[in-house]
Amino acid sequence: MDLRAPAILIASRPHGETAAIARLMTEQYGLVAGYVAGGRGRQLRPVMIPGNAVEVELRAKSDSQLPFARIELTESRAAWMTEPLPAAAIQWACALTASTLPERNPYPTLYSGLDALLTAICHAPSARGWLAVMVAYEAMVLRELGYGGMKPDIDGDFAEQFESFRALHRPMRDYLFAENVRDVMAARTALGERLGRMVD
Repeated sequence: MDLRAPAILIASRPHGETAAIARLMTEQYGLVAGYVAGGRGRQLRPVMIPGNAVEVELRAKSDSQLPFARIELTESRAAWMTEPLPAAAIQWACALTASTLPERNPYPTLYSGLDALLTAICHAPSARGWLAVMVAYEAMVLRELGYGGMKPDIDGDFAEQFESFRALHRPMRDYLFAENVRDVMAARTALGERLGRMVD
């Protein structure tokens, strides 16, 4: 593997004392993972935040080897991680993507959809400006992974959009996470609780 591409960092976990394993969504190559030397160090820590837009360079001598990754920040979304509702939305969008997509399968529609969703979360004045995009992205994930047929209402008011968000919870849980031992849906539940306060 030898590639360079724009990407969205969707997960990062510690590896050893100072390194990290990054998982990234790219348009052309799909979900890819790489070893980032110094990923937990002072210089790269602000870069290794889920939701950030980056330029990634991956190099590996064989397909069986975890590639070494060099990551350059192109757009930081870290400022929104200090705001509870945007942070919950970004965390869920990234967790959903990281937990459901197979690696190295391109999903250009999902890459564009995730980028649009993160942009909306970071630039809309409130969740009223991005909840419809979140619902559309979730439905898109279901459709791209073979569970189509769901057409949520994203044209109504905020309360109707929230009902569509709630309606997607069961199919996502049953289809996408039925065999997942980790409770990824807890992030969605927490987001739903925050959104629900805006409706009440």
